[in-house]
Amino acid sequence: MILLSRILNKLTAGWLIKAVGVYSACVVALISLAILGSDETDVHQKAIIKMALGLILLWVVVGGLVMRRYQIGIAEAVRGIPLNWRVKFVLFATGLALLEEAVTVTMTNLAPLFGSEVGKAFITASANYLHTVLFHSVIMFIPMFITWAFLLGRYDFDAKAVFLLFGLTGSLAEMSIQPTNALGGFWFFVYGLMVFLPACSIPPAQARRARSPHWPHFLLAVVLPLVSPILLLPAFPLLRYLYRVMDPVFFVKSPFQ
Repeated sequence: MILLSRILNKLTAGWLIKAVGVYSACVVALISLAILGSDETDVHQKAIIKMALGLILLWVVVGGLVMRRYQIGIAEAVRGIPLNWRVKFVLFATGLALLEEAVTVTMTNLAPLFGSEVGKAFITASANYLHTVLFHSVIMFIPMFITWAFLLGRYDFDAKAVFLLFGLTGSLAEMSIQPTNALGGFWFFVYGLMVFLPACSIPPAQARRARSPHWPHFLLAVVLPLVSPILLLPAFPLLRYLYRVMDPVFFVKSPFQ
């Protein structure tokens, strides 16, 4: 009982992030070694692993280290921008999501360098950046960011907790596409890094009139963003029109087809 109590006392958001990081590193390393070292795995699957490793290196490792290094300065600069903090949160998170997608689309277009072909191996819905963010990924994230701006106006979630909760939401979303995506763990970091700095940049709880969250609020913070893309319904006709006009090439089905 004493050991269990000590373990539970250490279950802070920061501790959990470290635990997920260690788990993710181990799983990714094992899967990468197994696939890249196998003669039976086709070149397209190996290329996908290399793309995923490129994403982890550039976005999670390099991007994460840069965010941590300049966290305080960036947060102070964002707070100084004369806009409503909710608007800044959504715009900042959207900007980071666009940056993350720039990395993933680049990886998809590097398929020939990884020994495959564009369209045969991919980690994005399209090789076209604009088509990807407008009709598949970031367009779906924006309602999630709006939802989080609403939640942070009511509840005082720590920035590290926001990281984990949105990471869990993203992991569940990826799992709905491919169930095995849940095993990697690194999706916590891919998605969590989109909202961590924005969450660091909001006013303190007292200024936001936010109260301490309880466990139902944590559950709500995971589930509500998952259903938030329903907010796009008013814009659906316009997006469908743009989809027909732009005639994008997708490797997977788009919700606007």
